[in-house]
Amino acid sequence: MDESYKRKKQDPSLKLFVVLAKAQRSIADLVKDDIQRYGLNPTEFGVLELLYHEGEQPLQKIGEKILLASGSITYVVDKLEQKGFIERVPCPSDRRITYASINDQGKELLHGIFPDHWKQIEKITGGLSEDEKKQAIELLKKLGTYADQQID
Repeated sequence: MDESYKRKKQDPSLKLFVVLAKAQRSIADLVKDDIQRYGLNPTEFGVLELLYHEGEQPLQKIGEKILLASGSITYVVDKLEQKGFIERVPCPSDRRITYASINDQGKELLHGIFPDHWKQIEKITGGLSEDEKKQAIELLKKLGTYADQQID
């Protein structure tokens, strides 16, 4: 067995990648199941949550904030508008810009959903202590920041 293969086999980089991917998929599946109980998909929930916490947003900026392709924004906003949870608001100073704004019905929905959803997130992440969660947050931020720098 050559030396470089032994070194690669001992390097935990690939193992870390696989473990992260599996953990993300498991967590995302559980969160998706929870959100679907309310008649929403994760993207719709993400847009509603963004508008609820940060106020109205230009449609062009929503995708950046919740990691959604720009072509999908219109579709998701259309669906949420049809369900009666958000409204489009034209920008008074620039006709090219349209904002999405959560309305009272959307706020009421999130008020009803969020406490139970939060409990579900706590349950899903319950395999870690509070200190371990804080440590994981810092380590994953560090890893993500470093990965972002590699892209440029």
